[in-house]
Formats: sequence, structure tokens, C-alpha cells
Amino acid sequence: QVQLVESGGGLVQAGGSLRLSCAASGRTFNRLAMGWFRQAPGKEREFAAAVNRNGDRTFYADSVKGRFTISRHNAKNTVYLQMNSLKPEDTAVYYCAAGGARDYGLVENAYDYWGQGTQVTVSS
Repeated sequence: QVQLVESGGGLVQAGGSLRLSCAASGRTFNRLAMGWFRQAPGKEREFAAAVNRNGDRTFYADSVKGRFTISRHNAKNTVYLQMNSLKPEDTAVYYCAAGGARDYGLVENAYDYWGQGTQVTVSS
């Protein structure tokens, strides 16, 4: 089992920045692909960003590319999502996810474990 705990969400004005963190425990972190997904009100959960096991490959949804940066610190068992130039449409619950079967994943079923989510609200 893997436990994931997100932090760093909050309320920010459009154009601002936030950094989300996700601390993992319960399994060797560098064997896990890590990702961030988000779910806006009334919408399905969607992929935002992913990083492979050793952190040298990153992947982004088109909607966040150039504004968000995913990174991981394997010694700290933590993955981050730096979000810049935030827009009101980025408002969502952001979920951290971990998967053990692949080097990285771009879809929900690539992940086995999920955090509880952290709310990000961007005001206009």
C-alpha cells in the first residue's frame, strides 16, 4: 500500500502561483510513477501532469503546458506541482496519484493509489 498526502492548495488570484506537494509513504518511492490529476466542479477528473520514476521525463496536458511544472525529489519521497500564471479555469480539486506497473502514466488506470485531493481556487 501507498499513502499519499497532498498539501499546498488554496485561494489565489488569477496570474498568481501555487506549489502543490504530495508526500508518499509505504513503498519505495523511486519505483513509482507519479502524476497529478484535477477535477473541476461538474466535470470529470482529468490528467494534468506526470513524471517518470527517476524524474527525467515529464508530461503535461495541453491546458497546463508552459505554466505548470511537475518534479520529484526521490530522497524526500515527494512530488511537486508548481503552478504559475493561474487562470480561473484551473480551479479544481487536485489529486496526486502513484502507480507501480509502468515508468509513467498519462491516464487514470495507470495509477493504483490516490491522495485525498487538495482544493485550488483561482479568482478572477
